Parts: sequence; C-alpha cells; structure tokens
Amino acid sequence: MDTLPPLRALQVFDTLGRCGGVVETARRLGVSPGAVSQQIKILEDSLGMRLLAKEGKRLRLTAAGARYHETCAAAFESLRVAGAEIERVRNRRSLSISALPSLLAKWLAPRIYEWQIAHPELDVYLDGTHSEPSPDGPQIDFRITYGERISHTGTTVELFRDSVVPVCSPRLPSAQRPLVRLDDILAYPLLSIDWLPKFSSPPSWREWFAANGIDCPDDIRGNRLVFSLSGLAIQAAIEGHGFVLAQTSMIIDDLTAGRLVLPFPVGVALPSPYYLTWQASTFDQPHCRAFHRWLLTRSREQQAINDRMLGAT
Repeated sequence: MDTLPPLRALQVFDTLGRCGGVVETARRLGVSPGAVSQQIKILEDSLGMRLLAKEGKRLRLTAAGARYHETCAAAFESLRVAGAEIERVRNRRSLSISALPSLLAKWLAPRIYEWQIAHPELDVYLDGTHSEPSPDGPQIDFRITYGERISHTGTTVELFRDSVVPVCSPRLPSAQRPLVRLDDILAYPLLSIDWLPKFSSPPSWREWFAANGIDCPDDIRGNRLVFSLSGLAIQAAIEGHGFVLAQTSMIIDDLTAGRLVLPFPVGVALPSPYYLTWQASTFDQPHCRAFHRWLLTRSREQQAINDRMLGAT
C-alpha cells in the first residue's frame, strides 16, 4: 500500500481501541457517535479488512484489529511525546551555550553575568568542551568554537580573530634581567601551548621571535612545559612560572586587574578566528535572538580592544 489511511480515521480508531466504546470515543473527541462509526468505516474500507466486530451491543477489536491498534497506539504515543518536547522547547526559559574551555573561562564567563542580570528570568547553562555538539545529544543553543574545520553555513558567523602576545606576572622581571628589548624575554622561562590534534596550535615562541626578526636558540629556556589548555598556561604565568604567548581576548581582565603585564605589545595572529554556530531552530526563541545580538556586540568590542592593544589602525 503506497498511501496511509486518513489520519482522522486513525485517530478515531486509536481512541476507540483505548476506551472500548463508540459513545466514550465520541465524548473524548467531541464528535457524534455517528461520526465515529463513519471514520471507522472509512478506515476499514481503506485497509480492506474488518477491524471491529459486534458482541451483543458492544464492539470488540478483531484479532487483526488488535494487532493494528498496537501499532497505531505506539505511533500516536510517539507523536504525543514529540509534541510535548516541542512544547517544552518552545516554552523553555533557558539558554545553553557550548564553548571551548579556556575561551569560556577567560572570556565568556566573566561577561555572561551582564547578560544574566539583564535576563533574570532565564537559566544560563555553560558547557566547556572541545567536542562539537552532537545532533543526538542535549540541545545546545549556541556553540563558540575555533578553526578551519567550521562549516560556513547560514548559521555560522565569525566572532573575532585573536593574536598572541607575551605576558607574565608583574613579579617575574627582575632588576638583574630587565626587559628592554624583545629578545630579553629569552632570559626567562617560556611556557608553551599546543592544541594539536584537536586544532591548529597558536603561534609558538619560535614563530613569534621569527616574526619579529629575532634569532631563536635551538634550546629555548624552560620551553619544555607545554599546556593543552590556554587557560592553564595563563594561570601558570600569573603564578610567576614564566612568560606565555597568550590570546589577547583571554588576558584583558588579568591585565586590567594587574595580575599580568604586557611589556611588549607585539602580537602574531592566530591561524583562524573564533566562530559562533547555531541550529536554525535556535532563533525560534526570542531570547536566543537577543543573545546572538549581544554576543556579536561583545565580539566587535573585543576585536577593537585587540587592535588597540597591538597599536593597529
């Protein structure tokens, strides 16, 4: 059979099989008993098979009717569950954001309080992970990610492009080893960041020195301490363990608070920008559309700060 029976007839049959009587079926569906009987006849004619049989004044399902009703009941239950899920999503008052762990901790989380204060009725869920959201996993409204693997669809927008700059604790430089020239940094331990194989790594110390015309020794002092998370490397620098080439977006607050210093505002751009991605259905929620606008504004502000920090015009 190429076509399904009429949906209304299937709905009437599903209800009749559950309540066991034409009168009760009519009451539940808000129709007349005659309309119930008519829909059952339409269904039986469509299938070419009797689904109901009379037992005195009552109707019972035939053996074939009982098997068919099990399938119909399961299908309608699935539809009811799906409808309840749609209603839950439509009426939910929450915002779910997935982001790379260090960017979440050092950039988004300190700023999200501004959003939450302006939207006190919303629950905000922040998920720090390198894994991209799965279609079969929990619903995520927005994903903030990085790199060349992004699919440039209509639900993707570039946020900003970071650069790495050399920062350290204000306690680290000493009178015996002053910081006058860029290569003076070589006198201090250098902390490294390596994102491979998840993403292309940020520029290395060797690349940063080369970009600034400085010959770098084969054995860079202290360059054996390597972090896979930018946030951990930045924290090590805050604690005075050495210099780190940190993303500008992740150190603004630490520079402002005096936990880090930037002796040389000289940067090298990351290979790729950060991106915001979302599902098309995300914009069904007004608060998601508002968050999208808010985040793009914060991103433009961050790009302007990055440019000023490096003296860009």
